Amino acid sequence: MSDHTSKQFDAEMEAIRSGVLSMGGLVERQVGRAIEALGEDEDSRLIDAVGADEREINQMQVTIDQQCTQVIARRQPTAVDLRLIMMVTKIVNDLERIGDEAKKIAYKSAAVRGNDRLTRIRYHDVVRMAGGTQKMLRESLDAFARLDINAAARVVEEDDDIDVAFNAVMRQLISFMMEDPRTIGAALEVVFIAKSIERIGDHSKNISESVVQVVMGKDVRHASAEQIRAEVAGE
Repeated sequence: MSDHTSKQFDAEMEAIRSGVLSMGGLVERQVGRAIEALGEDEDSRLIDAVGADEREINQMQVTIDQQCTQVIARRQPTAVDLRLIMMVTKIVNDLERIGDEAKKIAYKSAAVRGNDRLTRIRYHDVVRMAGGTQKMLRESLDAFARLDINAAARVVEEDDDIDVAFNAVMRQLISFMMEDPRTIGAALEVVFIAKSIERIGDHSKNISESVVQVVMGKDVRHASAEQIRAEVAGE
């Protein structure tokens, strides 16, 4: 962010930036707890912690949105400052949605216990996929912190790997359900968990696309990873 003649303006913009990063850190913790719940025996304390994180995340979203509204009303920002504020409102919405998906994962974790074949998918394929989305989330927040469009472009590219992993899990689950209808109920719960993990990747991608838009002033939401890479390279 650029320096302004008003030090108060600088302080307000820094407070917004810091708020987003604090919210992002809390979301990262929540996602980590949700993934941990997949590998643990049912632990109500862990699930309760995920729920408590969500409530705090929701309040942080409201607070940051209010800060953005106040800055627009008081300072009438232009150019990159206005783009940043507008993108922050999108980013905190994506972070809040990631929190929602984490809560779904935690609450459904108990429903997929007890079946050895499904447990194998849960531990190896789903958890590996979750690790990829956690990496995307961490890198997207780092790209926002540094307004690093090259790092943001790499996150967008990583989303393709998550989609491939999700499709592989789906193929295995469909095979299990066809072979043994008794697995359908538990398998569908794994589907919902895998879909939530895939959505976390999508929201992390959205955050990175917002970073590109802040820096370059171009809306790249519907561009391919290759197009975004080309835009960044040609800056």
